[in-house]
Amino acid sequence: MCANKIIGGVDDAGRGCIIGPLVLSGISIAESHINDLVDCGVRDSKTISPNNREKLYSRIKQIATKVISKHLAPEEIDKYVARKQKYTKLNYLEAITAGQIINLLAVDLVYVDASDTVTERFKQNIQNVVKYPVEIVSEHHADQHRPTVSAASIIAKVERDREINKLQKKYGDFGSGYPSDQKTIDFLKKWLEKNNSKPSFTRKTWKTWDRISNLNINHFNSK
Repeated sequence: MCANKIIGGVDDAGRGCIIGPLVLSGISIAESHINDLVDCGVRDSKTISPNNREKLYSRIKQIATKVISKHLAPEEIDKYVARKQKYTKLNYLEAITAGQIINLLAVDLVYVDASDTVTERFKQNIQNVVKYPVEIVSEHHADQHRPTVSAASIIAKVERDREINKLQKKYGDFGSGYPSDQKTIDFLKKWLEKNNSKPSFTRKTWKTWDRISNLNINHFNSK
């Protein structure tokens, strides 16, 4: 590779959450500066504390040539998840969003953390959106061994956490927003009991709502 080759990385945060946006982020950087990311401690965002992620967020923005993020609101996610076609749902939405980010990054080579179980299909869906010649490497767990993807994962995670913090200040502590979090389930259960509707800041197509509805039915039947 040429030393001046521009390398990109794309990753997401909040894919499985029932509350809040899905954030996809991408970064571009000259190949000769990739070690700068490693030297400042960039690695998979899940292995870094929130405080250190915030510090790295600022550092990545200083080092990278470009940093691009797109926040996908719950209603946009629901629109794709509700589709009947198997391969035009959330994975497809992520792929076309990744393609839009890559268009703005203007890179020679980009590593993407594939959400689809079939990495080649994810790559092809991205390729269909990208408007210039670029080498796309679609991999599982790319955030664990590709510094540019690790950096993108940190950007996405920090921006997602900030959005969650805004929602919590407005609506109260609902935990992490993931279906595996009992605090999140309790919050949504109480919301449904009180308002008889799903909050606008949640993904209404998530099957988690069936479990919450059953909890409410059992609750009323036990009275």
